[in-house]
Amino acid sequence: MSEGPIILFDAMCVLCSANARFVLRYDRRGHFRLAAMQGEVGQALYRRFGIDPADPDTLIVVSGDQALRNSDAIFAIWRGLGWPWRMLCIFRLAPRGMRDPLYRLIARNRYRLFGRRETCWVPDAAQRERLL
Repeated sequence: MSEGPIILFDAMCVLCSANARFVLRYDRRGHFRLAAMQGEVGQALYRRFGIDPADPDTLIVVSGDQALRNSDAIFAIWRGLGWPWRMLCIFRLAPRGMRDPLYRLIARNRYRLFGRRETCWVPDAAQRERLL
């Protein structure tokens, strides 16, 4: 298994689970690993970076001792997926003061806007090795 960055996501959130499936589908190099915030690894990593795992306000991408949050985490995912997704990083030209409030607005309302699963999303057997 890759020792690359870890994407921590909300496995109960329909939008977040869709993002995790997107990453598993288009990350052909196996660059990323994923951890649900509901699991032991996800909760420990959220706590390590000062985020309440019971009420996270962001997904994070952890690489070594660094955690990227909010829009920076999304850009790290796009960059890590390579082309053509990498070109979406053009939106990084928008000031963080605009990007992050929009990200947080969506994150705070994610269940209302996209729905909440009854149970945590789990990848199929072929992709399960990438989930921590």
